[in-house]
Amino acid sequence: MSRNLPALFQERRNFVKDKISKCVAELFSDLSEEEVKAVIEVPPEEQMGDYAIPCFPFAKKLHKNPALIAAELKETLLRKKEILCMESAECAGGYCNIFMKRSKYVEGCLAKLSKEHLGVEKEGTGKTICMDYSSPNIAKNFHVGHLRTTVIGNSLYKIFDKLGYRVIRINHLGDWGTQFGKLIVAYRNWSSKEEVEKKGIEELLRIYVKFNSESKRNPELLDEARCWFVKMEQNDPEAIEIWEWFRKISMVEFERVYKLLGVSFDSYTGESFYRDKVPALSEELEKKNLLQESEGAKIISLEEYGMPPCLITKSDGGSIYHSRDIAAILYRKQTYHFDKCLYVTGLEQSLHFKQIFKAVELMGYNWAKDLVHIPYGLVSLGGEKLSTRTGNIIYAEDILKEAILRAKEAILAKNPELENKDNTARIVGVGAVIFHDLFNQRIKNVNFAWNEVLGFEGTTGPYVQYTYARAKSILRKSNYNDSAAEIDCGVLTDDVTYALVKVISGYGDAVREAAERYEPSVIARYLISVATAFNKFYHECPILHAEQKQKAARLGLVDMVQKIIRDACGLLGMECPEEM
Repeated sequence: MSRNLPALFQERRNFVKDKISKCVAELFSDLSEEEVKAVIEVPPEEQMGDYAIPCFPFAKKLHKNPALIAAELKETLLRKKEILCMESAECAGGYCNIFMKRSKYVEGCLAKLSKEHLGVEKEGTGKTICMDYSSPNIAKNFHVGHLRTTVIGNSLYKIFDKLGYRVIRINHLGDWGTQFGKLIVAYRNWSSKEEVEKKGIEELLRIYVKFNSESKRNPELLDEARCWFVKMEQNDPEAIEIWEWFRKISMVEFERVYKLLGVSFDSYTGESFYRDKVPALSEELEKKNLLQESEGAKIISLEEYGMPPCLITKSDGGSIYHSRDIAAILYRKQTYHFDKCLYVTGLEQSLHFKQIFKAVELMGYNWAKDLVHIPYGLVSLGGEKLSTRTGNIIYAEDILKEAILRAKEAILAKNPELENKDNTARIVGVGAVIFHDLFNQRIKNVNFAWNEVLGFEGTTGPYVQYTYARAKSILRKSNYNDSAAEIDCGVLTDDVTYALVKVISGYGDAVREAAERYEPSVIARYLISVATAFNKFYHECPILHAEQKQKAARLGLVDMVQKIIRDACGLLGMECPEEM
């Protein structure tokens, strides 16, 4: 990479937009730089320019026809084209289209990307985000729904971490509630210590299903279950001992899945951690005149806000998930002093979070606005039959293992001589599942079909990973030395190469957009754009057999592409194999 890049390109991330916006604001005093910058866009087709200013939003304020505004902009920008590194400007309807000097633009883009962190600014430095995600229920298998919250949450953690935020990863385990009273009754009636030790969570699920079936015929079992949960709430030694044993067995199952996904957490403080904090919460709510009695239970009325009441304690005095969640919020604010607290859970929990966020607001905490629910859609099978242990529940571990197996079969068919086939199959298989989930906008339902998940073409994880491996192969064959690289940007101005440069220059913008929208799909779709542009470049622009100056420049570009792909895949929670 050239060490003598123009100082003008070492400025802020949006240098071009900043300069254009300033020129426009100077021309039209009624417009602010921020207003102009907000509308500058990248045209959908290359022949329409590198940037475009749609003038329609300014027409009312300036009392002028958009086409006339565009014409005035064109003349102003052309007078300053040297400062802006512009080649030309054109008017098209109400648009002013801007064409940059390609060599200067390429030079500036590569200068930005060659900075630390690939030009992604640490705008979150000094700020803390708490993230609540994954959060499976103990004594139940880690199913495909938990897989969604885990991969979405893990990706958002990595995105915010990339931007410099301090991120506290919280696994708020579902480890408290009346269901554990049911499980204790089921264990005492239909299982044994030996069976649970032998079969683990599979046995716990079996007896829980049996309880639900038997209690329909024998309602007294429900009364017995409630009694055992009250014992748990009262710290009865026998009840707590059994509950802690179930929790330990569950964690073994969860950690196995997390290891496959490469996921870890800073805190496993689940619902049980907050049960002794509910009395203090109730006392605070009483003092603030927010609690009402309803059939023996204590509630916060939310009728005024169009919501059902928020239940704080049940008629027997026990806590419930509403109160434990509010207690958790207060604890996290006091402990971590978060700037935002994010909850990655299913769309079906939207009402629950609206209730508890409103309760915190009614308590007088103005930081309630910093509590954010990030919902996601459901997963469907798309007609595919997966190997599961019960037939009607899809387990995350089954999906991941099946993906690894299928990835290995593909590797054996395409590249049987590949070294480290098992590790590569793990990287490709797990990465394929993660990418397939995150490529979709999180709020949309995901249709899970193996041919879409593990394809080596199209919008898939293996396609992106193969592109990375291709770039690494080129660099190995050329004995490329990054530290010695000098790039002549003047030889990177043909249409195909220039298109690739423009795509990779948008990496920082993609990371920021993904964070602002809480949307990992922005990164996944950006990766497909990079891979598509690179593969076109690979096929149409000779690299290893180009003349020396062109070869050196193109190798430098290949090196930058592989760095961006690896980094962006990392933000999704995926690894990249060196060979495929």
